[in-house]
This record gives sequence, C-alpha cells and structure tokens, in this order.
Amino acid sequence: MRVLSHIAAADRREITLLGLLDISAAFVCVGHEILIKRLQQTFGIRRNAPAWIRSFLHGRCLQHVAYIGQLSALMELLFGVGLQQGSVLGPLLFLLYTAELFDVIVRSGLVGHLYADDTQVYVSAPVTSASTIAQRFVSCIEQVDA
Repeated sequence: MRVLSHIAAADRREITLLGLLDISAAFVCVGHEILIKRLQQTFGIRRNAPAWIRSFLHGRCLQHVAYIGQLSALMELLFGVGLQQGSVLGPLLFLLYTAELFDVIVRSGLVGHLYADDTQVYVSAPVTSASTIAQRFVSCIEQVDA
C-alpha cells in the first residue's frame, strides 16, 4: 500500500524513483561468523543461543549431483542460512542478517519495502528537487552495494 501511495504522487505532480533490489544471493552468501556476531551485537542474542545457531549452520552439506553416472562429492556449506524446503529458521536468520539494509535506506531519507528477498527502495519528491533526490537515491544504492 505504501508503494502505491508514493506512485500516486504523480497526481501531486511529484516524481517517484523506485529501485528494485534482488538480494536473493544473500541467502547463500551469508557468512556464518558475521551473522553470529551481528546477532550478538545488534540483537543482543547471548548465552546458549549463538552456540545453538552455530550448530544449525555448521556441518551442513550440499546434495550430491549425478552426472553421466558419476556422483559428486559432498561439500560442507560454509556460507548461507539454509534454503531447505520447510525451513523456518533460515528465512528468519536472513531477515536478521539484512536488517541493516533498512538502516541505510532510512538514513538516506528513502522508503524501503521487503518481501522475501525482493526489496523495493523508493522516494517521491517535487520535480524541483529531482536532482537532489536522485543524488540521495544513487548514494543509497551505492551504500547497499558496498
């Protein structure tokens, strides 16, 4: 609904800049120790919880791949939060890992909307401030990309 209200800004003769970010790769690129550190520092997860989360993340293996009658070796997953079907913890850990994304968006004076791994970043402003708003928008995207 918020996106629609910003797009309706055209009725007020305002411009709307919209960026669509696909951060799906983050599901498989999440560094386990970075995640644990972020959970402790940002969200105050302490005591036994970090060890429990480590046990969930570590020791997981990729599936075998069969090709021309040959079976690949198993490899331990060193990154990622688990995309197994039915995983409840994996998507939750992903959201906690990417939470700082919205800090960047808000600091830039933009609005963000997240659904699964698709993120929308947008802002509406009068046409007279188009140059300034475009610079803020680009700066936000550059910070997200860093």
